[in-house]
Amino acid sequence: MAAQKKLEAGSKYASFDKDGDGIVTDEEFEMEQKLIQLENEDKKQDAQRNMAWFALFGMLLYPAIVVAATLFGLDNAAKILGDMAAVYFVSVAAIVAAFYGKEEIMQKNGATKK
Repeated sequence: MAAQKKLEAGSKYASFDKDGDGIVTDEEFEMEQKLIQLENEDKKQDAQRNMAWFALFGMLLYPAIVVAATLFGLDNAAKILGDMAAVYFVSVAAIVAAFYGKEEIMQKNGATKK
């Protein structure tokens, strides 16, 4: 069996030592890695959720922007925005559908694994 590595004072790995014996065991290291992975997954899910909400709000505000452009006398801008609407709505709908589809698949897979 290999000698266990003792930590230097103030080492960045000192937080991995959960039992405070000055030695980071494989179990402690693996646990820390799992915690980091969970935190990263949580941040990723938060970012995806924010992206989906931003896209939904954009879909709701887009028609209001077209109307506002018309009210301010920017008829050419309103026409351009109106012409872009079809592509915009399809693209944003794809983003939102992908997010909610992924969430549904993850929920079904999670339910079957338990």
